[in-house]
Amino acid sequence: MLETGGQLKIFPVGRLLLAALLTSAIVWILGCGGIENEPPTAPAGSVSSGAVEEPAVLEEPVRQESRPQTEFALPKRPAREPTDPPGEDEPERRSLADLLTKDELRGTADPGFGAEPMRPEFLRQPLKIDDQAVAREGVRKLQSKHLTLYTDIPSSPRVDELPAVFDRIFPQWCDYFDLDAAKHEDFHLTGYAIRDRQLFRRLGMLPEDLPPFLHGYSRDYEFWLYDQPSDYYRRHLVLHEGTHGIMYLLLGGYGPPWYMEGMAELFGTHLREDDKLTPRYFPQTKEEVPHWGRVKIIKDEYAAGRGMMLERIMQYAREAHLNKEPYAWCWAAAKFLDEHPLSREEFRRCRSRVRSFHFNKHLRRELADVWPQLSEQWQLFVENMEYGYDIQREVVQYKPGESLPVGGTTVTVAVDRGWQSSGIRLEAGTRYEITATGRYQVAAQPQIWWCEPNGVTIRYWKGKPLGVLRGAVRSDKPDINKPSELVSQNLVIGLRQIVTPAQSGTLYLRVNDSPAELADNAGQLSVHVVAQ
Repeated sequence: MLETGGQLKIFPVGRLLLAALLTSAIVWILGCGGIENEPPTAPAGSVSSGAVEEPAVLEEPVRQESRPQTEFALPKRPAREPTDPPGEDEPERRSLADLLTKDELRGTADPGFGAEPMRPEFLRQPLKIDDQAVAREGVRKLQSKHLTLYTDIPSSPRVDELPAVFDRIFPQWCDYFDLDAAKHEDFHLTGYAIRDRQLFRRLGMLPEDLPPFLHGYSRDYEFWLYDQPSDYYRRHLVLHEGTHGIMYLLLGGYGPPWYMEGMAELFGTHLREDDKLTPRYFPQTKEEVPHWGRVKIIKDEYAAGRGMMLERIMQYAREAHLNKEPYAWCWAAAKFLDEHPLSREEFRRCRSRVRSFHFNKHLRRELADVWPQLSEQWQLFVENMEYGYDIQREVVQYKPGESLPVGGTTVTVAVDRGWQSSGIRLEAGTRYEITATGRYQVAAQPQIWWCEPNGVTIRYWKGKPLGVLRGAVRSDKPDINKPSELVSQNLVIGLRQIVTPAQSGTLYLRVNDSPAELADNAGQLSVHVVAQ
């Protein structure tokens, strides 16, 4: 390259060399394994992709440290999204890749950053393996239609079935990402499930040019993972890395870091029932997902005053995934947005935008009308995180409050749903009497638990009797940069309560129960509100 007349000119040979260097550098820096590894200084024995081994005993609550539980780490809103290109009012910041023309850029940049999909000639092909030679060294070859897996892990049904598991999930990947499975019937990855690292290194199956990693790494048509202490988490890693391969090779990109890892965690988290495998599963108990630990991480982080808002998660840089916590937050964000009725449709359309610099900005724009409600319900999701959290039943039922008629009014509250608007507006400084009546079911096992508005005092949820009537006065115009009143207010109504709200707003009601245990509730109660 020569600089003449103030302009940088790139000769054809230089362009090819520069493209090669960029390809190598970007794959090294942006490869999914490099993102998802924990630091080399992590203690020996830690499990892959931020896994956490949860104890078999009941977890003790983590003490609050620096902030109250209702406070979230709210982001300082940047001038633009970190992954977005400069706006019209900003000076353009050019990089080395910007010097290449569009045609030269094809195949040299990670498609997750705006380039077109990489052409096959720019992708590394799988290592050439002498199957007989590695077999003599104790490395077995397991093969299915879509996955070849080399491993030295001793034979067992749960290990030997991994390629078949991959095949079973492949149509579900295609369905979710809107891919024609028949068109991609020849899609194939090669994986290496490693117990003895030195053996794979000596056989040339663990290349020297891979960056150091503790758990899993995906690159082009191959992925590597180290053996895990549970069959579940070994399968989880195969599906996690497989999702990276599907997105990169068939969609042409990953999207921003939170989406890339969130989607891999979403598909990696699965339920196995006999021959049926269900990805994108919300675990009902920790026993279903040994060594996964995402729910525990979020509960511990929130209890320590480090609850994260969606905006903050969407700003994750690539190096954030050198730690285990971002995996939990990215899984939670992806699971919440993928399942919540306010965001589900638009979030699933994101698959078509993984090559865009504007991924985050476009998603926020499309969800702008419902973003305040999503932010509020995300706070509830994090505050009440539990295995089996029922996102659908916990959807807040919004309705603007109207002035209370003379003599008051009576409303009904469903006991198998989360927060519900009463449709009643309460005025600041006015005294109200709220009374409740009714008999309803709050559990079905081992027999029906009948309950009245004062709750069942032989069992508690969040320090309050199970089934007790709770209330909150929600502002008409909530500030999304502050904790929601549905999170911060702690009003127990029970059979009767006198309320004098400090602010005007709509009265919201619910019975006190875990978001994981609403499905076995039945019935409703009546609530009468009158101004005094």
